[in-house]
Amino acid sequence: QVQVVESGGGLVQAGGSLRLSCATSGNILSINVMGWFRQAPGKQRELVATFASDGTTNYADSLKGRFTISGDNAKNTVYLQMNSLKPEDTAVYYCLVLGVLRVGLPPDNYWGQGTQVTVSS
Repeated sequence: QVQVVESGGGLVQAGGSLRLSCATSGNILSINVMGWFRQAPGKQRELVATFASDGTTNYADSLKGRFTISGDNAKNTVYLQMNSLKPEDTAVYYCLVLGVLRVGLPPDNYWGQGTQVTVSS
């Protein structure tokens, strides 16, 4: 079983910063990509950023320059540094892991429970 656990959310004033962490544990053979998505009330879940096992990163265009994703492949952990936060960044932030459980199986998605980020004006 694979566990994906996010941490680091909270309440911050506009202009502030937060750093989210996502740790993966359990019987996972390899991880292809780890990433962050977010879902605001009444809106669809949207991509924030991804970090591939080769170090390649990808960002939502609207967040480039304020958010930075990084990862530690040895620890199966990914981080999201969020700067200059705005009230519209308020959402539940979810970690997604695309990984392989066993040789011969295709990659599958594993989601965390989410961590709330609230930015006050």
